[in-house]
Amino acid sequence: MGAGVDGGFDYARFRNALILFAAASALFIALNVGGGFFGGLLAPALEPGWGLRIAAGAVLALLLVLNVEILRLFPFRVQVAVVWLEFLFLALAFFHSFNLSYGFILSRLPFLITQGAFTTLYVSLVAIAIAFLIALVAALAKLSHNGFAYGISGFYISFFRGTPLLLQIYLIYLGLPQMGFIVDAVPAGIAALALCYGAYMAEIFRAGIQAIPSGQSEAGRALGLKSGIVMRKIVMPQAIKLIIPPTGNQFIAMLKDSSLISVMGVWELMFLARTQGRSEFKHLEMLITAALIYWAMSAVFEVIQSRIERHYGKSDLR
Repeated sequence: MGAGVDGGFDYARFRNALILFAAASALFIALNVGGGFFGGLLAPALEPGWGLRIAAGAVLALLLVLNVEILRLFPFRVQVAVVWLEFLFLALAFFHSFNLSYGFILSRLPFLITQGAFTTLYVSLVAIAIAFLIALVAALAKLSHNGFAYGISGFYISFFRGTPLLLQIYLIYLGLPQMGFIVDAVPAGIAALALCYGAYMAEIFRAGIQAIPSGQSEAGRALGLKSGIVMRKIVMPQAIKLIIPPTGNQFIAMLKDSSLISVMGVWELMFLARTQGRSEFKHLEMLITAALIYWAMSAVFEVIQSRIERHYGKSDLR
């Protein structure tokens, strides 16, 4: 499996390769991965059954080990790119095995993007902006010494973190009209997403603010600065780089959880993916297409998040 540092045989690397081979073989055999593909190739020699499963699992495990060892010869970035391409190929091969109607997908794709994806983005962006404000207020209330503010914040965070988002959507969309407040589907969905994720983000904000040493605030107050200015000018600029990564993760999660508002008939991506394939029984075509669109949107926001993190982390690199 390669030479060691001193030019001798690398026993540790060989041992790790054997462990990987044994673990992968056991997994492939247990799941019967490759049995169908290798069945045609090995049929003259092996009958369907455990013999074929063991042979197919061993061959796939050997290919996996060889793939890992060959990738070691290349630079890190090349390794990452190749692994991505390999998994993308496997995903496409998996989707292709469903005998999809690509013509149907192409005919519906523009509508899924312009109507479904646009609505999903619109709802998610508005909801995350509102959630950001709610989280900031709730976090500051949780950090205050005012019992009334602390109690309201604690109850809000506990309730919306302790109940399912789908239930919250129903409570807002169906419950508020019982009190005389008629709410349309889109505003109800935005409100439910904002309140739910605001509760989670409030704890992120609180943890980020508390992570800043108290000496920073004390120094600001010693200079005669008011508490609001200390928070705005001293604490928050330092806490923001701790808050951004988990907040970005929350937005990406919200992007996918926005599919739950389809229960109210909102024409977001998941609703259209279900309804567009219903007329011609092309459910898998639309669901797989929706999955790829969600993935693409998430990937774009992951890149944006990494750029923002890099911007606020410049001070750490100096």
